[in-house]
Amino acid sequence: MSNPDKALLRIDGVSARYGEAVAIEDVSLSVTAGAVVAIIGANGAGKTTTLKVASGVLRPASGDVWFNGERMTGERPGAFVRRGVSHCPEGRGVFPYMSVEENLLAGAFLVTDKAGTKERLEHIWDLFPRLKERQRQYAGTLSGGEQQMVAIGRALMSSPKLLLLDEPTIGLAAKIVQQVAELIRRIRDEGVSIVLVEQNAQMALDLADYAFVLEGGKVRLEGPAAELKTSSLVREAYLGI
Repeated sequence: MSNPDKALLRIDGVSARYGEAVAIEDVSLSVTAGAVVAIIGANGAGKTTTLKVASGVLRPASGDVWFNGERMTGERPGAFVRRGVSHCPEGRGVFPYMSVEENLLAGAFLVTDKAGTKERLEHIWDLFPRLKERQRQYAGTLSGGEQQMVAIGRALMSSPKLLLLDEPTIGLAAKIVQQVAELIRRIRDEGVSIVLVEQNAQMALDLADYAFVLEGGKVRLEGPAAELKTSSLVREAYLGI
């Protein structure tokens, strides 16, 4: 595991449940500042649950969550956002009858600096020129790829230190997938750490510095992404090789 003493995010021995059903059990992972960390695994492996715990959406049954050296276990999602965690959930979740600009501004609902919000919005327009062209358009009328851009842009409006991305390429055409991959690289290059949950394991491992493989709610493998790409388990189960 990456050095926990230098970790921006650290999840220590976390278990989480939905009712009586155990979703993840004794999961530990860390994210170093400036890194892209991938979490791969089959459907139902616990990937989305791990992100929900990391953003305060789901309280763990046991274990601890630390962010930037501060224990966050049990805190509400708003506390995570204020400290620099932003979660872009699976399914995009845009507000269909609000404009693109209104959707983006919803991501800054905890930001009190109006000048900073305007500056951040200009930065999003720079990242997504297509969205600027459609800023007055209802988000529900956009293509799937454009809606994903809105979802990521909204998550970036709070100027996060850590961005949690859950299946950002699901349902997108191959050309758009490549655009999303380039966007993730650009966000990383701007100094934002990223946790990427992605069914496209090849893309995830190509983008990531470090990776975790979840199976049955537990960490099965972890290591530098380049090394995991050579693992027989990963190659057979997730890369189709």
